[in-house]
Amino acid sequence: MPNPDLEQRVEKSLQGIRPYLEADGGNITLLDVTEDLTARVELHGACCNCSMSAMTMKAGVEGAIKSAVPEIRAVVAINAITS
Repeated sequence: MPNPDLEQRVEKSLQGIRPYLEADGGNITLLDVTEDLTARVELHGACCNCSMSAMTMKAGVEGAIKSAVPEIRAVVAINAITS
């Protein structure tokens, strides 16, 4: 069952980092928060093909989300480069 409050809080945390992603030609969309408290996101633009997307996910996106919404257990980009 989706939790609208959690999704709103995650989205608010993304608003804080979105300008940095946009400055590099990218963006991010929250797809959903799963029942096991995983935030699923999708990277857009330059973030999709960037070799640093894994670092951006771990240090930037995951850090911002978990700091603002400590209930979130994991953050997964469905289209992040993992190598």
